Amino acid sequence: MDLGLAWLADSGLEGAVPPNVPWVFGAGDGNLANYLWDGTRVRIVDFEDSGSSDRPFELAEITEHVGSWVGTPLDAEAFLDLFDLTDAERARLPDCRRLLALVWLFLLSFDDPRRRNPSGTAERQAARLVRLLGQPLSR
Repeated sequence: MDLGLAWLADSGLEGAVPPNVPWVFGAGDGNLANYLWDGTRVRIVDFEDSGSSDRPFELAEITEHVGSWVGTPLDAEAFLDLFDLTDAERARLPDCRRLLALVWLFLLSFDDPRRRNPSGTAERQAARLVRLLGQPLSR
């Protein structure tokens, strides 16, 4: 948590989204159960947290959501390679992933493992965050 908070303090994310990263309407909840694939199209079924967003943030919502790696893990890198992101979006994506990994670590640190997630999930999330913090910065 300390490493994540130190990164966040220096991240520059408190400012606005860079002007060359377009706004989109986003679902705001990356739980894979909210996305239904019929073999041709993806349909989103939960709009409770929806609103203005950008593609890097929404993709980070999906790749860093605890539901994307507890159980059968999503291959995040292969998934992200499916998207034709602009250079600016690709540059923003690592910071969005770090931010969402930190959010999940915070949430999981208060989670009762008997209620929702397997024992050790918070520790695994901490390791995920440390790996993401070790990746080259996008700036």
